[in-house]
Amino acid sequence: MSRINPARRRVRACPLSAVLIALFLQSCALPTLPEWRSAHGRDHPLVGIIYRTSDGQFVAPATLAAELPRADFVLLGEKHDNPDHHSLQAWLVRALIGAGRHPAVALEMLSEDQAPRLAAYLARPDAGAAGLGPAVGWERSGWPAWPDYAPIADAALAGHAPIVAADLPRALQRAIGRDGIAAQPADLIARLALDVPYVAAQTASLETELIDEHCGALPRASLPRMLDVQRARDAAFARAMIVGAQLPGADSAVLIAGSGHVRGDRGVPWHLRRLAPGRAIATVAFVEIDDERRMPGDYGAAVGEPSAFDYVWFTPRVDDADPCVKFREQLQRLRQPPATTPGQN
Repeated sequence: MSRINPARRRVRACPLSAVLIALFLQSCALPTLPEWRSAHGRDHPLVGIIYRTSDGQFVAPATLAAELPRADFVLLGEKHDNPDHHSLQAWLVRALIGAGRHPAVALEMLSEDQAPRLAAYLARPDAGAAGLGPAVGWERSGWPAWPDYAPIADAALAGHAPIVAADLPRALQRAIGRDGIAAQPADLIARLALDVPYVAAQTASLETELIDEHCGALPRASLPRMLDVQRARDAAFARAMIVGAQLPGADSAVLIAGSGHVRGDRGVPWHLRRLAPGRAIATVAFVEIDDERRMPGDYGAAVGEPSAFDYVWFTPRVDDADPCVKFREQLQRLRQPPATTPGQN
């Protein structure tokens, strides 16, 4: 089974001309699609299918690769532990660069306080994808192993694309989770335009997602603060993309993040439309197949509402484990009230 070679290499640029997509498809050699690494559901009829939500059509990878370069901001949503999602994200980064775009690549997995170590590593003449994770302390981050993400970094480095740390520092996330957005410094609220709240439908949608993701274990009282953290992080990702697109040599930006963050109706694109009005945005969600759901419409809002994602790319599953069983101990801790200490209310 093949892996994407993490060795640094140069990607041939083939500018997307005004003669339109047909010439692009004929003249630009796309990267070879990676082989599947996830073992479950490979024979499902939707595996490998790309569904365009705007018109309900199935499109080829080459079509997606030709349509995405029209966007200034491309958001690639993943299930974090599925290596196929990272391989396909890397494939699309290479395709964008091959089409003549020069995107900064912003990573949810790197926070602003890691940016100095990231910059120091990237300034080294021997900087390569394999060493980037260790250089920023990836092994202590809690994310899946760096080799799963290294193909994305390799695609960026091969195309001389800036790599941007997109997330808020953990300490700031904890402060927002404890005290809320309103208690944060005014300059932060202004920089991320956090003075504009969600409307009721956005709040309800995100609360439902948070409850489902945590298997119903979240105490209702914790939801407003968790929503604040998510909204602040999404705004930070949007800001990182905007700043990244303005870096020397960049003309656009790609975000690598969980699929919930790239939703067009309330995720990072919602913030981008306010912070950078008039810029073209495209979203792709990589979705694991379910044996019982055989048609795109069976996957609910992810494919039934164009406002959620522009494209859905179906992949095999990384495992068959029920996440509510897999993370039972962690979820049980969420159900327990926090221990009190003297001086706490």
